[in-house]
Amino acid sequence: MPAEHGHGHFHEVNFDPTAAEPDHYDAAPTAGRAYRIGIGGPVGSGKTALTAALCRALGDEIDLAVVTNDIYTTEDADFLRRAGVLDPARIEAVQTGACPHTAIRDDITANLDAVERLEEKFPGLDLVIIESGGDNLTAVFSRGLADSQIFVVDVAGGDKVPRKGGPGVTTADLLVINKIDIAHLVNADMAVMTSDAHRMRGDLPVIAQSLVDTPDAPEVAAWVRSLL
Repeated sequence: MPAEHGHGHFHEVNFDPTAAEPDHYDAAPTAGRAYRIGIGGPVGSGKTALTAALCRALGDEIDLAVVTNDIYTTEDADFLRRAGVLDPARIEAVQTGACPHTAIRDDITANLDAVERLEEKFPGLDLVIIESGGDNLTAVFSRGLADSQIFVVDVAGGDKVPRKGGPGVTTADLLVINKIDIAHLVNADMAVMTSDAHRMRGDLPVIAQSLVDTPDAPEVAAWVRSLL
């Protein structure tokens, strides 16, 4: 669309809906530290439930810990502690005080500090899962914070969500389409949703799942194992 620059004429502005905000951090060396996986996605898509499922599936075989992000509360961390999926000491909560993407992309200091506290308390950690607060389709993790990224959407948002694009959908290392057990209740066409997701993502993987039917998220857990 044209944009006026205040000097009597217009310049054409080309907006790329798949482009991510610039990453201000370089990817961190992985040697000598836990592998870090970021889980992001819109509010209510099932990020915390997926985090809990991965803790249940992997906790007995992988030395892991979790960092959660909420704007003003510690609700997600409290949920995980009540669920008993990990030793409560292995769960750190970050209160971002601003839009969640701020703490996972723009200023990752609070999350890095939380990860370092966990690594000091539990030397030899294999994996830290960093769950973002609920955000929009543009919210991706800085590569200085997360080595790999999972983006979670759910069918309740409609089968149009994958084709809306955004860097969360198009660039995350894994896209999870969640809550497929209720697709028929919200008139979401799973064939359309999955085909659009593959079209938008090319060769990047897509997993459609129901944590009601498969509460230990076996396909996502297998993908995580493949990284370690």
